[in-house]
Amino acid sequence: QVQLVESGGGLVQPGGSLRLSCAASGSIFSINVMGWYRQAPGKQRELVAAIRRGGRANYADSVKGRFTISRDNAKNTVYLQMNSLKPEDTAVYYCNVEGVQLTGMPLSSWGQGTQVTVSS
Repeated sequence: QVQLVESGGGLVQPGGSLRLSCAASGSIFSINVMGWYRQAPGKQRELVAAIRRGGRANYADSVKGRFTISRDNAKNTVYLQMNSLKPEDTAVYYCNVEGVQLTGMPLSSWGQGTQVTVSS
């Protein structure tokens, strides 16, 4: 089994910053893609940013220039630095990892979610 532990959410004023972290542990052979998704009330879950093992990243248009995703492969940890936050960034943020387990089976796992609220 693989466990994902997220941290870093909270309440911040518009224009502020937060940094999310997600650490993966357990039966992991390799992790290819690490990503962050978010789900606002009444909306579908959407991709915020994702990063491949080699470092190539992609972002939702709504966060380009404000958010930065990074990863530490040695620690199986992914980060999301969120700057210039807007009220519309308010959502539950979920970490996702995809790769291969020690058993050779595919790995796809979700974190428990962390609330980000942007409000004055």
